[in-house]
Amino acid sequence: MLRRRFSKRNIFLRTTCSQQAHPVHLTLAALSHFLQGKIPGSLPCSAMACGSCLLIATVLACASYGATSAADTMCTEITVNKSYSCEGLGLREIPGRLPVTTEILDFSFNMLPSLQSSTFSGLKSLLYLDLTRCQISWVYEGAFHNNKHLQTIVLTGNLLMFLSDTAFAGPQSLKQLVLTETGITTHIRVITAEDVSILQKTSNITLIFKGNDILRVEPGAFQSHFYTLDFGGCTDIPGVLAGIQNSVVQTLWLGTFQDVEKEPDITPDVLQGLCNMSVKDLYLQLRHFRNLNADTFRCLTKLRKLDLTHTHISSLPPGISGMSSLRELVLNINSFEHLCNISSAAFPSLTHLHVKGNLETLHLGSGCLEKLAELQHLDLSHSHIESPDCCSKALSGLKSLRHLNLSHNTKLHLRDVLLEEGSSLELLDIAFTHLHVDTSQGPFQNLHLLTVLNLSSSSINTSIQYLFQGLENLVLLDLSQNTFESGIVPKNKLFQQLSKLEVLILSSCELIAVDNQAFHSLRKLQHVDLSHNKLTAFSTDVFSKLKSIYLNFAYNRIRTVPRDQLESLPAHSVINLSYNPLECTCSNIGLITWCKQNPDKIKDPEGTTCSEPKSLAGVLLVTVSLSCGINTAGIVAVVLAVLSCGAIAIWGAHYFKRNYQQI
Repeated sequence: MLRRRFSKRNIFLRTTCSQQAHPVHLTLAALSHFLQGKIPGSLPCSAMACGSCLLIATVLACASYGATSAADTMCTEITVNKSYSCEGLGLREIPGRLPVTTEILDFSFNMLPSLQSSTFSGLKSLLYLDLTRCQISWVYEGAFHNNKHLQTIVLTGNLLMFLSDTAFAGPQSLKQLVLTETGITTHIRVITAEDVSILQKTSNITLIFKGNDILRVEPGAFQSHFYTLDFGGCTDIPGVLAGIQNSVVQTLWLGTFQDVEKEPDITPDVLQGLCNMSVKDLYLQLRHFRNLNADTFRCLTKLRKLDLTHTHISSLPPGISGMSSLRELVLNINSFEHLCNISSAAFPSLTHLHVKGNLETLHLGSGCLEKLAELQHLDLSHSHIESPDCCSKALSGLKSLRHLNLSHNTKLHLRDVLLEEGSSLELLDIAFTHLHVDTSQGPFQNLHLLTVLNLSSSSINTSIQYLFQGLENLVLLDLSQNTFESGIVPKNKLFQQLSKLEVLILSSCELIAVDNQAFHSLRKLQHVDLSHNKLTAFSTDVFSKLKSIYLNFAYNRIRTVPRDQLESLPAHSVINLSYNPLECTCSNIGLITWCKQNPDKIKDPEGTTCSEPKSLAGVLLVTVSLSCGINTAGIVAVVLAVLSCGAIAIWGAHYFKRNYQQI
């Protein structure tokens, strides 16, 4: 896939011929010469004068930089005789020691003022070349003439003052050419068949004309197979479509941008040019439709994906026909008031439907999607949905649904099972949506294939013991930013049926304690996140029977950790105690010693610091050295105390014995 990106930037030809910078625009004719390897007319300076100027500049550059011997700096060999990284070594030439078999070379962040035909002449096997930010200003004729196998050239961040029309002549298999942040501009206004005739000999490439104010494309100019054609921001859509008649395009981008002045509306006849070409994916973001009706879709019957993001529509017209090939429909950031307004019956083969970020409150209704028997992914997030009885009736008929996103909505009231026909559901996201459960049995009890459940910040009642009934295959459960009664995860049946659970997220739940038996039935746990709570104790008793576990206790109120709690951790375990008010005193010597002995078991050691005493506040725990043994004075004091006690005992015994004899 050949990617040629054009942005609204300028090329400047700066030489000592003039005190001014002359903007040189890369015209479409120059693009054609580049593709065909032809040399157009001279640049805007006399050839002799500019040649002299460039020669002087090159000599000065060489004199100022000097020559760095390749033998002085060793590049890193990634793959023997194949791949090398010379990134950021301050090199001013390509190391001569690189083998001719080198295929991948990362030469970014070095200094190469110019690229000439001899620069890479010794690397005839190159496939990938990264020259990011190498201070390249001049790219001369045939700079890559000897690199016929090159597939990718990256020139990001080099301000090009001179770019020869034959600079890229040579590579026969070029797939990706990255010229971002190089100051190149095109200002293409007209495209003729001759300009792009070379493209008829290529296939599966990507051409991006985004941001060019194209006024005319000669009819039939593009007749080839394209992976992507991007005409983003172009005003004359009918003219563009006329120019790509009889072409095969995987992805066609005809959208626009928010900062573009108002463009002509799309009327039913604007897209008629699509009838005589093959397009799989069509993007029309931010366009405006006028008189939207069934005729607008007449030439879209071959589409596989249609993206109508932010196209200012409130309904799709009834009577749309022939769209049985459409698999994905994107209707994000529009103004639908009712889910039935999308006329889903017109797209019976949909597998992916996105109605995300709806600008109006979206009412789900009943049976609006029942004709979408093949639908697998449904995204209704960020759409202000509030449903008093969610969601079996609203989402009836979706027997193939695997992913459902209802996150970031207003409020959902569950009076029965969430999804009556949800036996195929694998992922359910209801995060940041107020969830009220009013059922006698688990609202997810029939979702036996569910593996991921996100209930983050849903205000769900965690005291309902049957809440997760039926979720025997659940692998990930996110309950973050919810609350538990009295701030304690109790010993009850809440997690009892989650026998396959591997990831449990309970962060930011205002927890003050976790019962030792709360996770007793979770024998496959691998990751538990208890961060951002109010826990004061670190307990591992509940995890002692597991083979490995990651415990995140970051941002809690833990001050000391008993050594026995650390010793009872499973062998392959990692703990995160960062940003707790840890004491670095002898009362916590067990934790300090354990952390030093097990650095591979500490996550975020940089954030695991001392809080007390004040003299050690902010010091890394693993760097603290404490002397917690008994010193010489202490030993003497203990010995004297023992001797004193012994003397007193002997004297007392003797005293009582003598008094007893007198009696």
